[in-house]
Amino acid sequence: MIYHPEKYRIEDKRMTPFIDPDEILQILRNTKADRSRVRDVISASLDKKRLSLEETAVLINTKDPDLVEEIKEGARTLKEKVYGERIVLFAPLYVGDLCTNNCQYCGFRASNKEMQRITLSAKELEKETRALVDQGHKRLILVYGEHPRYSPEFIASTVETVYGLKHGNGEIRRVNINAAPFDIQGFRVIKDSGIGTFQIFQETYHQPTYKQVHPSGVKRNYDWRLTALDRAQEAGIDDVGIGALFGLYDWRFEVMGLVRHVNHFEAVYNVGPHTISFPRLQNAHSLNIPKDHMVSDEEFTRLVSILRLAVPYTGMILTAREPAHIRDEILRFGVSQIDGGTNLELGGYSEGLQETQDLSREQFQINDSRSLADIMDELIRAEYIPSFCTACYRLGRTGEHFMEFSVPGFIKRYCSPNALLTMAEYLEDYAGEDTKKAGYELIEKKVNELSGSVPVDKLREKLRLISQGKRDLYF
Repeated sequence: MIYHPEKYRIEDKRMTPFIDPDEILQILRNTKADRSRVRDVISASLDKKRLSLEETAVLINTKDPDLVEEIKEGARTLKEKVYGERIVLFAPLYVGDLCTNNCQYCGFRASNKEMQRITLSAKELEKETRALVDQGHKRLILVYGEHPRYSPEFIASTVETVYGLKHGNGEIRRVNINAAPFDIQGFRVIKDSGIGTFQIFQETYHQPTYKQVHPSGVKRNYDWRLTALDRAQEAGIDDVGIGALFGLYDWRFEVMGLVRHVNHFEAVYNVGPHTISFPRLQNAHSLNIPKDHMVSDEEFTRLVSILRLAVPYTGMILTAREPAHIRDEILRFGVSQIDGGTNLELGGYSEGLQETQDLSREQFQINDSRSLADIMDELIRAEYIPSFCTACYRLGRTGEHFMEFSVPGFIKRYCSPNALLTMAEYLEDYAGEDTKKAGYELIEKKVNELSGSVPVDKLREKLRLISQGKRDLYF
């Protein structure tokens, strides 16, 4: 099935474009960032109030190094208040790299004739899933190029294949999707397969830049992409993820675009996006794109901190595009999800970890090649709680219902004990002895800290059952 956005008529005013570049630029130009105002905005966020565009601009326009540090410290405090020490782990699994678009920043672009085009068969997809389960993964995001072959029906069939694989004590319990925009009926087909979050990144909210980096293909239609997740909402997918590719245009504008997108969802659907992603532009095969807007490490840390304060209850994803030392640093400032043991090569997980990347078979360069086992060990020793929890999704605590639980602060009561339970599963089934010992020491410490806020006796009983071989226990 081929979708023609130029023939699609937007009949519902809720699905009309909502980015006004003049509004964003005017707010950025006219907003002052004096010491008192910056501290007022940080205080509002720490009261778990989503920030307006003007308040976000105050943080963006802050130049004083001491105030920038206060923004970072505010982000760290807010993350601890909302999410605790929990870090959710997932892996991306590329299903197919056929693509009709010509995105200038992407190795999959149609004009790249050196790219090796592969679409995994059902058997190959099972093999890759099995390899990921053997690492200890429970959550995947399936990634597809934009091509007629990757129809809603095809995507639904791949989701069913992944969910259908049980291996040892392991299984994939949540499948998220990163794929092309569809019409409402297409999104309904995908929803019915039981997906978690549907991700669509606008890449850049700046229309002239968007046109420049998307010279051909369906993706060239800015409005069709911008309103895609509105169509997903109309189809019943209330768990959506947004993102921008930092490095295509001024990071300040992109942060404002993301916050405006959040505001739109909350105004229209009474729920924000489940996640925000903020990848930085990386090298790709035969890449030739201006790098006038590359984001420095210092700017990157700032923008992540600002996003955390601007949208307190939205999950924030930091991927293996970033090197390990940057990921370790930025975890402190608001990130709630990371990938581990990432391999972008089609069919690469079953072949084992790569020593070097072959960019002729991958979308872009990754810079953190640590295995999931290494990341789990390092998180545990830093006293983070690595989590594979999927309870909210499976109990219907998504979309507006998720907001009902998260906004009053209930998320910590559910997520912290559930994270400990999935961590115990990992320790029993996949961890080395040293990691297992350190992990259970951390679990005991965190259980004691939870006393009074969760039913600790029930949590200890579930942990005991896991040690005896029970699996998939949660609150």
